[in-house]
Amino acid sequence: MLQLHFCGQGHEVDLAHSVDDGLDSIRTVPPGLIILDIRMPGRDGLDGLPEFKDSLPSVPVIMITAFHDMDSTIQAMKNGADDYIHKPIDIDELDDAVRQTIMRRQLGDSEMSLAQDQEPAGRQGQNTMVGHSRAMKEVFKTIGLVAQQPVTVLITGDSGTGKELVARAIHDAGADPSGPFVAVNCAALVETLLESELFGHEKGSFTGATTRQSGKFALAAGGTILLDETGELPPTIQAKLLRVLQEKEYVPVGGAEVLRSDARVIATTNVDLLDRVRQGRFREDLYYRLKVVTIHLPPLRERREDIYDLVPALLARINRDLRRKVTGWSQSVMDSFLAYDWPGNVRELENVLMKAVALCPGNNITQNLIPESIRSNAGPATGEEKPKLDMSLADVGQAHIARVLAATNWHRGRTCQILGISRPRLRRLMKQYELVPPDYLEQDRSDTNSREND
Repeated sequence: MLQLHFCGQGHEVDLAHSVDDGLDSIRTVPPGLIILDIRMPGRDGLDGLPEFKDSLPSVPVIMITAFHDMDSTIQAMKNGADDYIHKPIDIDELDDAVRQTIMRRQLGDSEMSLAQDQEPAGRQGQNTMVGHSRAMKEVFKTIGLVAQQPVTVLITGDSGTGKELVARAIHDAGADPSGPFVAVNCAALVETLLESELFGHEKGSFTGATTRQSGKFALAAGGTILLDETGELPPTIQAKLLRVLQEKEYVPVGGAEVLRSDARVIATTNVDLLDRVRQGRFREDLYYRLKVVTIHLPPLRERREDIYDLVPALLARINRDLRRKVTGWSQSVMDSFLAYDWPGNVRELENVLMKAVALCPGNNITQNLIPESIRSNAGPATGEEKPKLDMSLADVGQAHIARVLAATNWHRGRTCQILGISRPRLRRLMKQYELVPPDYLEQDRSDTNSREND
């Protein structure tokens, strides 16, 4: 554990090797910022975090960890961490986190009101999300920050990116995860049925209404209601939803009694709601009521490094569902996955893997089990793969490092995470194999042309 004391423009650093040593140390000399590791002798950092926050509630804490799971990130943010950084440490990321937390402290915004409820660490449920890209780390952090606060959340992103999984993660990490989670597809029903589905109806209120029926808002009492594809809501439903968000009340179809709703509202959309506001197709006041907190899920093509985490996680779920034991894949399959743009995002990847597992005669997925449209992106390959016996071990290493660098958009920290090596070793290998970023080559060519033109 590191403690930073602010001294002019620099920092004075104290080191503690355990949670208990750190707690003793901060009682002697209160720090300006704490950098807390999760894995330490004795109690881990997550166990000690609430005690640090109780002792020094106004001092920001940055957690560092070698774990890349969603649950520990959410738990840290729920327990009051200001930021969460993964090993191997990206120095630029750490510098930025320290700078941001110091800035918030100077602005008087370092004390955050987050609940201290505990959730079992390491929970690996059906809805667990994976990914170590910067975008997914930010998603996990935001889930932890908003889960215990009853604010409306708008989740944006293309179809298949996992918006409902984010909504369920927020619910599961909330104050009462045992409460109901009710999902409504706003694009699947016509206007009259959707209004009844959401708010309920009285007997005889329309043809076929033979009994009184409670709506989804009533069923979600004490829990969460997910409004999927909110951009498809008709104008009349938009008006009634706005009243629910503003006044926490609604009237069933054909009814006169005003009912109250305490359900937390989470909305998702795969369209640009602000653009629909400009077109007059979506209420501006409702738009701003929905986007109190916005979480954006980028398409899979913009976070290809997450494929390394998604493939084993999805295979584990598929194997459970299909009662199979397909646990491996060839390198060329992974190359094809990394080269493909995945217009259907994570859902498409899951469907491809499910088909491959269903047809797989053994325990490993090979190129012939994935669609031609995907494997053609990584070069022609049909049938069982044949290793290139003319490649030396150095050639194989160089090719693999180049592939990982390209997949991570030349982010050295994430490349080290995937390869399992240190940053100094990566630098040595890049120098040995003469691997340089494309923008460096462009800049070098530009400089050369400039000198020639002078």
